[in-house]
Amino acid sequence: MDIRRAAEEREERILSPRAAHSARSRGRLRSEPPCEVRTDFQRDRDRIIHSKAFRRLKDKTQVFVAAAGDHYRTRLTHTLEVSQIARTVAKALDLNEDLTEAVALGHDLGHTPFGHAGEEVFRAIHPGGFEHNLQSLRVVDVLERDHQGLNLTWEVRDGIRNHTGSDLPATLEGQIVRIADRVAYVNHDIDDALRGGVLKESELPAHAVKVLGGTHSARINTLVRDLIQASRGSEGIRQSPAVGEAMDELRDFLFQRVYIDSPAKREEEKAKGLLGHLYRHYRERPEEIYGGLGPRGEEPVQAVLDYVAGMTDRYAIQRYQELFVPAPWRD
Repeated sequence: MDIRRAAEEREERILSPRAAHSARSRGRLRSEPPCEVRTDFQRDRDRIIHSKAFRRLKDKTQVFVAAAGDHYRTRLTHTLEVSQIARTVAKALDLNEDLTEAVALGHDLGHTPFGHAGEEVFRAIHPGGFEHNLQSLRVVDVLERDHQGLNLTWEVRDGIRNHTGSDLPATLEGQIVRIADRVAYVNHDIDDALRGGVLKESELPAHAVKVLGGTHSARINTLVRDLIQASRGSEGIRQSPAVGEAMDELRDFLFQRVYIDSPAKREEEKAKGLLGHLYRHYRERPEEIYGGLGPRGEEPVQAVLDYVAGMTDRYAIQRYQELFVPAPWRD
């Protein structure tokens, strides 16, 4: 029996007519035979999980650079929290969990070392700027598998590209991930800021706490339930005005107190300097990576960006020390 076809038939019976059905995918960049066991979206999810870029997320900063504790979020744990939230919403709305999970797991594959500090550096010094959602798409389209790419479906690629920015994802599953991303980081960044002593519970905006709840789990529960209720019968994925405004209030508060000016963020200037040095070093010596040309004969400057932006925090620090810090002389 063809297990994949049975799964596709099950989607037809169970999922909402508004869901993205794997049997109706708009296809891949390159045609390939289908899997006998997995649907196309399940196959995409597995390719992302087994990718090198996904494994590197465990050593990339979420918000707090060089955090000493073991319980601060990394880019990988953020990704897993987004996936959990998004799948819960997708299941409740009878949408495609597999597509939702694939988009969630792949949405930050192109993120830089040292969190948004790295993104700011490359946006300022790289010709054409830098957007991590576009770099995530480049990772799955070009860089993975020794520059062959993962050859993902159109729906997963669309969700990754548009999880942030001005354009909405074309699928409801992608739209879920877009909001789940914010739900996750607003709440876990508060949790990490409280753990690090950057914030106190009493400092959180009173109105937002009243609407969303006084604990991490209460806020997540309120936001997920609201997202489900407000999206039922709606053309898209949405929040109710009251809950959406409360979440935006928390997000604005975090920008003021944590993301822009806090003791924990002051290490970011060092991180920015480190990445700037690495980028300029390889810009002047592109032959040290990829033989001087980017994938598919692209300009060397693109190879430099791909290389440095793909580093983990730890590897970036290691390369900086090797290149710029004198080693002790041994006789």
